[in-house]
This record gives sequence, structure tokens and C-alpha cells, in this order.
Amino acid sequence: MTKKRILSGIQASGSLHLGNYLGALKKFADMQSDDAERFFFIADLHAITVWQEPQKLLDQTREIAACYLAAGVDIEKSTIFPQSAVAGHVELAWIFNCVARLGWLDRMTQFKDKAGKDKERASVGLYTYPVLQAADILLYKATHVPVGEDQRQHLELTRDVAKKFNHDFEVDYFPVPETLYQGPGARIMSLRDGMAKMSKSDPSDNSRINLTDDADTIASKIKKAKSDADVLPEAAEGLENRPEAKNLVGIYAALAGTSVADVLNDFGGKGFGAFKPALAEVVVEKMAPISQRLRGLLADPAEIDRVLKIGADRANEVAAPVVKDVKKIVGLWAGS
Repeated sequence: MTKKRILSGIQASGSLHLGNYLGALKKFADMQSDDAERFFFIADLHAITVWQEPQKLLDQTREIAACYLAAGVDIEKSTIFPQSAVAGHVELAWIFNCVARLGWLDRMTQFKDKAGKDKERASVGLYTYPVLQAADILLYKATHVPVGEDQRQHLELTRDVAKKFNHDFEVDYFPVPETLYQGPGARIMSLRDGMAKMSKSDPSDNSRINLTDDADTIASKIKKAKSDADVLPEAAEGLENRPEAKNLVGIYAALAGTSVADVLNDFGGKGFGAFKPALAEVVVEKMAPISQRLRGLLADPAEIDRVLKIGADRANEVAAPVVKDVKKIVGLWAGS
């Protein structure tokens, strides 16, 4: 029986925030109790599908590695590494470019969203991004992949690549990876606009809680967060058509480890003058220690590089035999 192997990555394209923590980092740390091997990488190769300033890209790779560590991902239990440190990612991606079909990529909605109307000027890498993602997953023969809604289509392409490779070469080599369901989680929206997802690309720093924000900054941002004039309802149905209120209540529930119903049971009928200070207290309690650990790690880039080197060595130990096997299966020179 194939051992459960979990793989996921975060793109190296900007500072991480509360949404990234609740949607990914916290869940990565929590799943370390699973009986499984875990590989968490920094997707720097994916980042360069659009222009990146080289030194900033390298700094962001270190920062995201530090975010993994600050959030509780333990290198004794999980492997953290930069994608570009394992040559197998690009080797396998080329082979999969020859397995995947053009029609599969034409159906990828994320390329259409990112390229927009000017797709002729988009990089080839942005178009073939899902094939590299398939290589990321199958290079480690991952059995389970935690994905959000925006990546489900890409995981389906990965499954198609695995099936077609196995079929074309009459082997049972790659497992067909499954989505790892991580339970319900709050969709964290902007603190300035409850209809827009919290994003590192938003020009307003007050729209998000950065993982590097200290306690005073966090409290200030919660105080300034957009709300409305009504009191909080006593039932979740009352949050419909109140996006900012729904977002702030959702953040409280996610960080406090409770339900929206329980939050409203405590604060229903009260205004934001009472709720925001309580929310700020919860966010500071949970996030300030992570922020403090993160700033300490960022002050020691040599330690981050040491962790990444350990992770890259571990990842290569797993990846190299897979690349060699695939070359032999396909009929490519694989050495003696």
C-alpha cells in the first residue's frame, strides 16, 4: 500500500497575510499529526511566470520559508524547500508537456483570468503553469494535495496527466492524487472591502493583516477595518448582505477556534464599538507571537538558508529516483 504523502506549495510572490495563515499555513502545521510524509515548498519557479525583480524574489523565497517555520511547520516532521533547488521539477515538467494535451490547457480558466485580453503578451510559462504543477505533485508521488477552489482545476489536470502517463506507457507508476479535505475554513476578505479577497497585491496595507505586523499595528488595522452601522445579528442568516460584518465575525471564529453561531451568541445585539476591541484582542493573541517569531527568523537569513538546504537535500533524495524511473519508462537516457 502506498504511504500517504502530502504535498503543497506557496508561490514566492509577496508577503503573506492572515488569509494565507488561516487558509494554508495553519492547516499545514495542524496536519503534522497525520501519519504521512509532508513536502511543503516555495514555488519560485511558478513566480517567474510573470516578471520578478531577482533579489526581491530571493528575499521572498526566504520570507515564505520563515512563514512556514513561524506558523509551526516543524522540519523534523515536514520537508520545506525551494522548488528551484530540485531539478526534477523542470525535468518532469518537460516530459509531462509531451503527455498533456493542448485542449486540457486551453480549458484552464486561471490562465484566462491572469492573461486577460492581452494573452498574446503573456509568457509561455504562464500558459504551461499547470503542467509544472503536475510535475510538482507527481515528482514526489504525492497521494494527497490540499487545494483551494482556485486550484481544483489544476489538480484535475494532474490526475489526467498521471492516468495518461500510466496508460500510454502501460505502467502503474504514478498514483492519482486526491484532494485533501481540510474541513471548513473562513474565506478571509479585505479589511477595506468585504467583497474582495484579502490580498498581498492590494495597494492598501490596511486591507490586510500581514504576518510581519506587530501587536500595535494589528490592533490599529482592526480598529480601522470597514464595518457598518448596524448591531451584530443573533443568527448567521443576519450576516447575509453585510459582507464586512460577515468577514470580521468569520475572522474571530477562525482564530478563536469556535463557530460563527457561538460568536453571535456572545455579541449578537452589540455594535462594532464592543466587537472590534474583542476581535483585536483575539487577533493579537493568536498572530502577534507568530509575527514575533517571523521577524526573528527574517533577521537570520543564514538560518533560513540552512533549513532550505536540509529540505532541498531531502526533496532531491525522493525526487531523483522518480526522474530516473520516468526516463527509463519513456526511453530517455537515464545513466547506468
